[in-house]
Amino acid sequence: MARFDLEEVEPLFQGFVFGVERHQLTLDGEEFSREVVTHPGAVAVVAIDEGGSVLLLRQFRAPIGDRILEIPAGTLDQPGESGPDAARRELLEETGYEPTVVRSLGRFLNSPGYCNQQTEIFLATALRFVGAAPSGVEEHDMETIAVPLSEARAMVASGEIRCAITALGLELAAAQIGA
Repeated sequence: MARFDLEEVEPLFQGFVFGVERHQLTLDGEEFSREVVTHPGAVAVVAIDEGGSVLLLRQFRAPIGDRILEIPAGTLDQPGESGPDAARRELLEETGYEPTVVRSLGRFLNSPGYCNQQTEIFLATALRFVGAAPSGVEEHDMETIAVPLSEARAMVASGEIRCAITALGLELAAAQIGA
């Protein structure tokens, strides 16, 4: 199989959450370029309460101009923070719940055709409500709802839940707990 070589990286933009670079590559001596969105990575959390309901957020997302249902999630933007710690932090900030048990369900590439973002999805259980600490306009506006896991999975099938990471997380959690 032929080898792709990265010859040069040209930074084009750096924002708060992501950047854009132009990568100059070669394949068997043929040069070409690709624009790449760079991202520090993220976590997403399937939080299941003692009754078997999953916590979902109804949150406004500017890129689509709409509120959608999704599991709690956030960017790995704290220096030195581990994935499990970021998952705990995001769950607490966004829902007010603190998990006792957090375990990884896997790490996934969000959209590898143009972006290097990876999201690690966690299952959080043994939840204790301690109070939310929302940050930012979107988090102050969002609503937390608890839905039985089977109903949340049906909401994916019906198109009510449209977030791919949420859909994947719900299926992985169901497989993990045997639902």
